[in-house]
Amino acid sequence: QVQLVESGGGLVQAGGSLRLSCTASGSIFSSNAVGWYREAPGNRRELVAGITSTGITNYDDSVKGRFTISRDNAKNTVYLQMNSLKPEDTAVYYCNADLMTEGGHYYYDYWGQGTQVTVSS
Repeated sequence: QVQLVESGGGLVQAGGSLRLSCTASGSIFSSNAVGWYREAPGNRRELVAGITSTGITNYDDSVKGRFTISRDNAKNTVYLQMNSLKPEDTAVYYCNADLMTEGGHYYYDYWGQGTQVTVSS
């Protein structure tokens, strides 16, 4: 079964840190980029950070200098290290990727189930 599984969310005080993980199971990340998105109540889903297969990264201006995206291809996992968290970072965080199975089937624009991050002031 092809899945993207996010983990690592939780409740943290402002200024604290969390590390999110996104693991592909039943498949691997394709050669395309992997992205972390977030969606706060009443807001549209927005891109937080992305990373290519070669490790090139990009960040939304609101998280630059605080968040770091990285990947471990051997573990089929992408991480989002979040430091200096602010209450406005509160949202459900989703991982998005194109996946490929051993049989060569592609699953494009695949989303995980999301993980809640809540930052208290």
